[in-house]
Amino acid sequence: MMIPAELESNFIVRKLAAFDPTCIVGAKLFRDELSIEVVREAIRRVTEFLCRDDELQFRYLADITAVDRHPVEPRFEVNYHLYSLRLRQWLRVKARAGGNSPTVDSVTPIWPGANWHEREAFDLFGIRFAGHPDLRRILMPEDWQGHPLRRDYPTEGFR
Repeated sequence: MMIPAELESNFIVRKLAAFDPTCIVGAKLFRDELSIEVVREAIRRVTEFLCRDDELQFRYLADITAVDRHPVEPRFEVNYHLYSLRLRQWLRVKARAGGNSPTVDSVTPIWPGANWHEREAFDLFGIRFAGHPDLRRILMPEDWQGHPLRRDYPTEGFR
């Protein structure tokens, strides 16, 4: 677990570490925005804890997006932007997925609105969300080849 000394006393980091210390890969504070990276296999458990915990209450999922770190492995980083009205604080939760068959558990059972965000990440990056109720393209035509936001996607498209 890579937690900088200045974040060890952070309330959110301490609560998450008390919940499951093995799930945290790292944490950092940049421009007063807290980011916590968790192991991919724990993303649903962690986000459910963050949402349901009475002291944290990260009940607003603003966005799910992805970053392609090609050629670095694990290639993809899935970012969840959460907000707690109780704490009046934003939180970014990150999970990494490998490039061959990027798969992350769906958080649609926690936040039903995640349905659309996960479909967009699937459509544009090719990241699959296990347990998603209807994972299909949302922006690109059904017969579109590839995923246009991947860094290795041809700039002029497939021919």
